[in-house]
Amino acid sequence: LRMQEQTMAGAALALSGLTKTYGPKTAVDALDLTIRPGELYALLGPNGAGKTTTLRMVTGLLKPDAGAISVFGIDATKDPQAAKKVVAWLPDEPLLYDNLTPVEYLEFVAGLWAVPPKQARAKAEELLKWLDLWDQRNQRCEAFSRGMKQKASLAGALIHDPKLLILDEPLTGLDASVARQVKDLLQERVRGGATVILTTHILDVAERMADRIGIIARGKLLAEGTLDELRSQAGAQNSSLEDVFLRLVSEPA
Repeated sequence: LRMQEQTMAGAALALSGLTKTYGPKTAVDALDLTIRPGELYALLGPNGAGKTTTLRMVTGLLKPDAGAISVFGIDATKDPQAAKKVVAWLPDEPLLYDNLTPVEYLEFVAGLWAVPPKQARAKAEELLKWLDLWDQRNQRCEAFSRGMKQKASLAGALIHDPKLLILDEPLTGLDASVARQVKDLLQERVRGGATVILTTHILDVAERMADRIGIIARGKLLAEGTLDELRSQAGAQNSSLEDVFLRLVSEPA
């Protein structure tokens, strides 16, 4: 037990026995998962595997039925406010206020996190320039394309410099140039010491970007590790991540 507590305290995210049920259906089934500080971790699984439910519990949007959640040593079930201060969540659908401009939206979000105004303005300018939204900074978000909205949402998630960034299908519906910008920004955050967790159905992205990959199905973690480690676990040396993934998720429960 003491070793488990030490592991949870030293992890960016540690889940122990995390469980969520909806009536007779178990969406997340006593899930154990540990993610290290400073890594980009891809959580993969078929539709209905429990990925989004897991991440929504981590971010405090859903209450688990059982289990423990530790975020950089903070017990997220006992002190959710402290945990949320170091976490950012980006859902698969951009959440913006259409009548606000990007500058107004970032000012609003920074205020929620109590970021000092001068620091918030400098950070907003940095993010909008990095994401090629600076020229549109005074336009209302309602006129933005899907990609522009996704980038503005990402800027909002990063305005308070979270230590843990969680993204659910961040590249869905984006064209190649916008997807490249998002991927570059995520890798830049990891190089700066942040931890990134993402779900994606684009397996090539996970194969190229992730330090480690976890594969979840039926609410349980089937396998995790580097691509070579997953190949070994699946008995599929020299195979693509797609082949490894399909082999693992097709195995009987």
